[in-house]
Amino acid sequence: MTSHSGFDVAGEIVVVTGAGGQLGSAYARAFLECGASVWGLDIVNNSAISKLEEEYPSLFKFRQANITIKTDLKKIAQEMTDSASLPTVLLNNAALDSPPKAPAEENGPFEEYPESSWDEVLDVNLKGMFLCCQVFGRLMAQKRNGSIINVSSIYGVVAPDQSLYEYRRKRGENFYKPIAYSVSKSGVLNLSRYLAAYWAKSNVRVNTLTISGVFNNQEQEFLEQYCSRIPVGRMALPSDYCGPVLFLASAASGYMTGSNLVVDGGWTAI
Repeated sequence: MTSHSGFDVAGEIVVVTGAGGQLGSAYARAFLECGASVWGLDIVNNSAISKLEEEYPSLFKFRQANITIKTDLKKIAQEMTDSASLPTVLLNNAALDSPPKAPAEENGPFEEYPESSWDEVLDVNLKGMFLCCQVFGRLMAQKRNGSIINVSSIYGVVAPDQSLYEYRRKRGENFYKPIAYSVSKSGVLNLSRYLAAYWAKSNVRVNTLTISGVFNNQEQEFLEQYCSRIPVGRMALPSDYCGPVLFLASAASGYMTGSNLVVDGGWTAI
């Protein structure tokens, strides 16, 4: 069976934000395995980054950066320009969410949600994405070639199902999925649409990838509740999203811009 050349991403120059995370490192590896060069950005250097550097020394470059600080991003963009390594793909993956073991006030009732947490989440999830699009998207528009993939969430499309956490409330915890993540991921959708229209004539495509929960050794009670609500009956694995990312980066999706590709195991279908 012959492959469809439109799906080929070999030779692409890809910027992946949050490259040290569970999903970011999987996305980076998927591109590297297909022969793309990857510039991985993250605020911290960790073992996932080190492993990619070790396995792909000629294709993977790590740059420590805070995506909410424009000067950090501009330094990397200048380095790419100076080395004639202009980006052709930007994968805006970096994001903050309140983890299950966050301080009680982070996951408490909406009425008590801290203003500082709201500011921090929106700063990374929306401002950081906006700045990355400004800095790296500008280079793509100048070159008239690029694909930007902005990662959203099912909770940017529908409200969080607070009943998932009823088991925690029954054991005495005042636990709710907080608001800021959901609001920020909803904003991603129109950021993508705006830029898709704005850069259409510059041959820069901008799409959203909306994903659902990823298995990461969560509590058994949570897994049971979550999987009973999702039609495919399981949480996602990082590999479930690598194919869609490669598709959005490749010429196979060349007529897609301003779209929202929902890959959620059927969560938003019911």
